[in-house]
Amino acid sequence: MTRPSVGENGEDAAKKPNIIIIMVDDLGYSDLGCYGGEINTPNIDSLGYSGLRFTQMYNGARCCPSRAALLTGLHPHQAGIGQMTADLGTPAYQGYLREGCVTIAEVLKDAGYRTLLSGKWHVSGSWDNRERSNWVLGDKKHPLPKQRGFDRSFGLLNAADSYWNPKSLILEDVLIDVETTDFHMTDAITDHAVNQITESLELGSPFFQYVAFTAPHWPLHAWEDDIVKYEGKYMAGYDAIRTARHEEQKGLGVVDDKWEISPRDSDSPDWDDVQDKEYEDIRMATYSAMVEQVDRGVGRIIDTLKKNGEFDNTVIMFLSDNGGCAELFQEDTDWPDASQWESSTTLEGEPVRVGDIPGLRPGPDTTFQAVELPWANVSDTPFRLFKRWIHEGGISTPFIVHWPDQVDKSEILHNPMHIVDISATCYEIAGAEYPSQHHDAEITPLEGESFLPAFRGGNWNREQPITVEHEGNRGIRLGDWKLVAEWDKPWELYNISDDRTEQNNLIDGEMDRAKALEKAYVAWAERAEVLPWPVDPRVLAKRLKGDHAHISQHRAPLSGEMK
Repeated sequence: MTRPSVGENGEDAAKKPNIIIIMVDDLGYSDLGCYGGEINTPNIDSLGYSGLRFTQMYNGARCCPSRAALLTGLHPHQAGIGQMTADLGTPAYQGYLREGCVTIAEVLKDAGYRTLLSGKWHVSGSWDNRERSNWVLGDKKHPLPKQRGFDRSFGLLNAADSYWNPKSLILEDVLIDVETTDFHMTDAITDHAVNQITESLELGSPFFQYVAFTAPHWPLHAWEDDIVKYEGKYMAGYDAIRTARHEEQKGLGVVDDKWEISPRDSDSPDWDDVQDKEYEDIRMATYSAMVEQVDRGVGRIIDTLKKNGEFDNTVIMFLSDNGGCAELFQEDTDWPDASQWESSTTLEGEPVRVGDIPGLRPGPDTTFQAVELPWANVSDTPFRLFKRWIHEGGISTPFIVHWPDQVDKSEILHNPMHIVDISATCYEIAGAEYPSQHHDAEITPLEGESFLPAFRGGNWNREQPITVEHEGNRGIRLGDWKLVAEWDKPWELYNISDDRTEQNNLIDGEMDRAKALEKAYVAWAERAEVLPWPVDPRVLAKRLKGDHAHISQHRAPLSGEMK
């Protein structure tokens, strides 16, 4: 399966491998072609089909908690981002990276790597576009990429923004404005990633690059030429697309034949009852166009490496920060205040219509829409639930590793692993040492476990349980068993080997096992500084429409409470 490892001969030992981590935003488990989807992703698929596809990588269930865990190798609370980027008054929930953690960039920089970021940052406190003139970049509560170890930086400070005219855009940690109408955030992330790679290779330095695409996170902004490729393809409806993806997944081997597809979510209507099927079709078509645009960007990164003779010597890892997104924009809001998105305008000064409004075609800069729960349910095929929740649909991501110098055989691997393990693996690949102190601060010991042996055909198994908590949704997996609960509901117990779609709750017959797992979870939660939810009663973050469709919170008044 592998060639001689790094350090086994003089040539390999003298040339450290480059490392690229590509993270996309809100992509579901089944969206990629090599994981069963119908979206055109040939470049990402090429990495999967000639590298390693992992089927049981777990992320942190939501945007910035996953980013904090990825960057630091700690659980999000230990890194300071136990919920999101609001400061909830305690270090574990302060909303920005803590001093007691180090980023991959800081560690690899000390190991001789040039460190590069292109894409979404989102680990540096809150940024409200309505308050842009008052932003203070780089203070203690708003640390920027270069302050956390990156030599080069381009990207987005906020959780989301217009793809055509983003207001929280930075270049080398300086806030910048979009100046041309042909700007698109996905293409810009690719442009800067390619330029950063080229510059590093000219300097002769090994590099670590974090490419954090904001797509396919809302808003649904894509080039019209891409959207029309998919228009009409989703008129078959939610169930038909889910079933087709599930059959393809079984054929590929990325899900087990014995796992029944989960039922359509209770908040997703029967397709026959959908009033405006054309609007549903065009929303998913736009989402698919956004994914294809990311794939083109990955293709350009691959081409740059090949052109410079560095493709074989570069480790590329690809994943998503959480499952498909069931968030929505509610026009008949109980908050009359204009959202920060409505307060923004297009580059040419036109107003932006915010809302999932049937008849309003998504894609252009004058719109701001989301794909919503029914299609998120499709993205997460065959699993239950979505981003925010700890059931499999919320935390399962495609995970691809491609490294021709070390992995010359394509395989599908089923090792359970966690996003905190990625940094530990990067350190072993690079021969870097994780510090006990950094910049006069004592550093929390690394939580992640290197899965490099899995690249080399070893029977790698994680020593510690996999644990995830977000806004009171919680879960722990040890071996084949997973204990999981929604915020205000009791524990459920599943044998993931037999039932990864979580259809058969075994807790009544396995109370001793459930109690043992709960005890392990409580011990972890105490050590990781997890607090009961809500941490701050003013920030409940549970505005639901139905059981699981989450109403976007970006309509809060500047000085008001978040519900």
